[in-house]
Amino acid sequence: MKNGQSKEYTAKSVEAAVEEGLRDMGVSRDQIEVEVIQEGSRGILGIGATDAQVRLKPKEESAEAEVQQQEESGSADEIEADEVVEAEEAAETEASIETGETLAAVEDSSVAVDEQLSVQEDDARTEFEEEEEDDDDAELEDLSFDLLSQMLQHLGIEAEIELSWLEDEEDGDRPLCLNVVGDDLGLLIGRNGETLSSIQYLIRLMVNQELHRWKNIVIDVDGYKERRAEQLEQLAQRMAEQVVASGRPASLEPMPANERRLVHIALRNHEHVYTSSTGEDNRRKVQILLRQ
Repeated sequence: MKNGQSKEYTAKSVEAAVEEGLRDMGVSRDQIEVEVIQEGSRGILGIGATDAQVRLKPKEESAEAEVQQQEESGSADEIEADEVVEAEEAAETEASIETGETLAAVEDSSVAVDEQLSVQEDDARTEFEEEEEDDDDAELEDLSFDLLSQMLQHLGIEAEIELSWLEDEEDGDRPLCLNVVGDDLGLLIGRNGETLSSIQYLIRLMVNQELHRWKNIVIDVDGYKERRAEQLEQLAQRMAEQVVASGRPASLEPMPANERRLVHIALRNHEHVYTSSTGEDNRRKVQILLRQ
């Protein structure tokens, strides 16, 4: 590409557009100037999404620097070639007087070096995997936060969003929790948390569609789900005591699947009772029965 000639590129984000331009132009980031023409927008559920657009222009000094770098590289290659030749000649001379014991020592040394390199490669691979996981977590946090913020804005709700990572003892997964904090947020919860469940479903759907992989995301409002979980556990224990005392089964009110699961978990190790779900659709509920 001629020095000073610029080109425009588009992608889902500014960074992606820049990376595409660098690959196309065959230059590094410090060799070009970036002009952002338009910031990209994800939209809601893919509606209203726009691509980012940038203009890349090579810096004036890039061509001269490249020529100078090639000249210096050529000189360095010549020096390195001479050193290699001298080293090979010295190695051949030394090899001609080596004994069998020396060769065995060299072989043992090579094995030790191979083992050391293998350990270093394992350490590097582990570090890379950890960094890659951190990058995935950061991308998930940013995307989820942006989508939930846009949803609240469209609903005309002013609130803050707190991010945290939860520990799930059931499957070992780490759900990302977005807790909406503010005043008069009952509208986001709805009856028995039905509205909150719908919001969580939509956010999960949009995030998974964007990332093309499933991610466990929990949406909460002022810690409602934590308080509700405590209430359900207390309710389950009280009803279990009644079943033991009366000898008759008891049924709880209809609940969504996530709340029924909490009741099952609360009583799964109970000595005298067990649980079972009955009913259909939104009338499905938990029964507590006496063990025989």
